[in-house]
Parts: sequence; structure tokens; C-alpha cells
Amino acid sequence: MLDLIKYIVNSFAEHTDKIEYIVNETENAVDVTVVLEESDMGKVIGKQGKIAKAMRTLVRCASQKEGKKYNIEIKERDKAE
Repeated sequence: MLDLIKYIVNSFAEHTDKIEYIVNETENAVDVTVVLEESDMGKVIGKQGKIAKAMRTLVRCASQKEGKKYNIEIKERDKAE
């Protein structure tokens, strides 16, 4: 499922080499945090969050066979880094 998330994010982001994926997996859930550059935030989230919502819907549908719930959070990279 992480490959699907990476494919979607990389399709919209310009700075694909600076994207981080932080995965925390529990028994029934997987939390995926996508850390992006400031300039890529709008491209990946989309107008009114439409791209992010569509990505979450695709992942939710595709993950039903696994029996795990995927939570996707999109964050901006700290400027201090």
C-alpha cells in the first residue's frame, strides 16, 4: 500500500528526492505521514483538498483486502532542517 501512496505523491510533487514517508504500524492500523517541501504542499493536496481526499479514498478501498486501516497525514517539512 505504501507503494501506491508513493506513486500518487510522486506524480504530483516536484521535489521527489526530498519526500519522507514515516510509517507507524499497529495491529489493525497503519499511520503514514508524508513530509513534503513547502512548494509541493499545494500540488499534492490539491484545490480544496481534492487530491488528498481522492488518495485517501483509493488507499482505503485498496487496503480492505489487508484488513488494516490506513491513515494518511500530509505535513510540511520544518524550515529549520
